[in-house]
Amino acid sequence: MPVTLCNLTDLPDLEFDEIIDVRSPAEYAEDHIPGALSLPVLSNEERARVGTIYTRESPFKARKIGAALVARNAAHHIETALADRPKSWRPLVYCWRGGQRSGSFALILRQIGWRADTVEGGWRSYRQLVQAALYDTPWPSPVVMLDGDTGTAKTEVLGLLAAAGVQVIDLEGLANHRGSLFGAMEGGQPAQKGFETALAMARAALDPARPVVVEAESSKIGRIGLPPALWEAMKAAPRLELSAPLDARAAYLARRYRDLTEDPARLVATIEALAPQHPRERIEAWRALAAAGAFEALAAGLMADHYDLRYARQRARFDDRPLRQVRLDRLDPDALAAALPGIVAEIAALSPA
Repeated sequence: MPVTLCNLTDLPDLEFDEIIDVRSPAEYAEDHIPGALSLPVLSNEERARVGTIYTRESPFKARKIGAALVARNAAHHIETALADRPKSWRPLVYCWRGGQRSGSFALILRQIGWRADTVEGGWRSYRQLVQAALYDTPWPSPVVMLDGDTGTAKTEVLGLLAAAGVQVIDLEGLANHRGSLFGAMEGGQPAQKGFETALAMARAALDPARPVVVEAESSKIGRIGLPPALWEAMKAAPRLELSAPLDARAAYLARRYRDLTEDPARLVATIEALAPQHPRERIEAWRALAAAGAFEALAAGLMADHYDLRYARQRARFDDRPLRQVRLDRLDPDALAAALPGIVAEIAALSPA
């Protein structure tokens, strides 16, 4: 009998050994239930082909061709990925809407002797839970914003706060992006739906009685948009502002963005993307610093003439929010660790009683 998911937190309590996603690789890449193993019963090309036959020729013909493909792909998975599963193995199988793909694969698994079940409504029912959590309900925990100019080690501080037991959500980590024009990271960003799944699971794990610290962002991180409920909570939140000398921030950024500085073509292309906002002489000066490998000087110039001004304008919109500040003279690991107790204390001072 299909399993009905009522809450995002249901999955860990279900008595299944493994969750199997039988949708196409493209569907899985866009979004999937966390922890699900991808075992597609139709490839991207096969799914497109069957769909075309269904709409342009005959549903019967499409189902017949689809059944043969599903059986062939299921046999491959049984002989390879599932070859070592014991007799007692119990999988939970889902497709896009809990229909023929998951039903067919689960039937084959049951015929072998495994206790396979499907998800009622498939991935679509899970997606509805994600949307309801992020778009239809208020943000559950009070938010404290970790603010500060570029290069003040906010993301690293978030990790230290989490290790110290403070409730945090690393939005840039979920979005796989450092939040600026220079912020692209290896592997690229997830799809919007994939980001929302990760965020919804992080949200579901929050203790509503405790504040959650998030890094100050705009409403978009790269190409990923923040859900309105979270963005509204962030705009209304008290702020802890980190500050540090320009030279310390420049040294920190040169270390943190080494993936970019080691790719000269990408670095120059990113600098050129700033050309509409700056005089040509400034762009040429930044290019010269990049070519010379003077990355700390480049970072200092970018902050002084671009990012600090931009952040100041953004921060001015929140002047009426409660604010506390922590000065960091150095940004090396030892200095951040030494500053952590003071940061935790300031967050506590900003949190609701």
